[in-house]
Amino acid sequence: MLPWRRLLRPLAVLALTAAALVAPTGAAQAASAPSSGWNNWSCKPSAAHPRPVVLVHGTFGNSVDNWLGLAPYLVHRGYCVYSLDYGQLPGVPFFHGLGPIDKSAEQLDVFVDKVLAATGSAKTDIIGHSQGGMMPRYYLKFLGGAQKVNALVGLAPDNHGTTLLGFTKLLPYFPGAEDLISTATPGLADQIAGSAFLQKLNAGGDTVPGVKYTVIATKYDEVVTPYRSGFLDGANVRNVVLQDLCVLDLSEHVAIGLTDRIAWHEALNALDPANAERTTCASVFD
Repeated sequence: MLPWRRLLRPLAVLALTAAALVAPTGAAQAASAPSSGWNNWSCKPSAAHPRPVVLVHGTFGNSVDNWLGLAPYLVHRGYCVYSLDYGQLPGVPFFHGLGPIDKSAEQLDVFVDKVLAATGSAKTDIIGHSQGGMMPRYYLKFLGGAQKVNALVGLAPDNHGTTLLGFTKLLPYFPGAEDLISTATPGLADQIAGSAFLQKLNAGGDTVPGVKYTVIATKYDEVVTPYRSGFLDGANVRNVVLQDLCVLDLSEHVAIGLTDRIAWHEALNALDPANAERTTCASVFD
């Protein structure tokens, strides 16, 4: 590759990143949007966006920090948006998603019921990042969530677990390491490829009838590895690689949830497929 071409891609990526930081967040549509941000319990869904959106943070995340970008992005487009904390460990503030994932799914169950009661809606849509894109599948499959959810959108979800670039395969060589992780941070142990939790979650098929699934993955994911382990199988599934939408997008595991307006645009399409617009590099400006 010529030297100037090597320089061109990083410069383009920097331009996209800068655009993501300064691009308007839908101010033209703000007049019809809720006025108090997200987790506004007086928000009532509109005819254009009849379902509230529940945001589910990832491991080590929380209901605020994970969604400082995406939640306003959705609110300014007229959605009623809500986020929860789950998977808390005693004595560990701010960093959540570390408890047993089946118990976290029970917390999601309670939260969705609260959202539906407040909004008067029959169903919700869910967008989750990392563990937050995988954990809701337990809710859908085992806790009756399929009756209450229209669509699940996962941003870099670890649906079939992760090897963490192969590091998890080294655990057996460190006596006691696996037991320590399982005891201290069961939510991490549950996400290791081949875990008992994931075997139960994926047995009998990845999906349940009646729910639309979208997975948005990035080739540069350093946490969910291999990145295609996030993909789902099923007739009601759409698996998307972020770089197929914009080859210049170098977002990795964290950025796809925190700052990537291209990924958010594709998530928006999944929420409202009837009005979907093609996602490209230019979507950073939408």
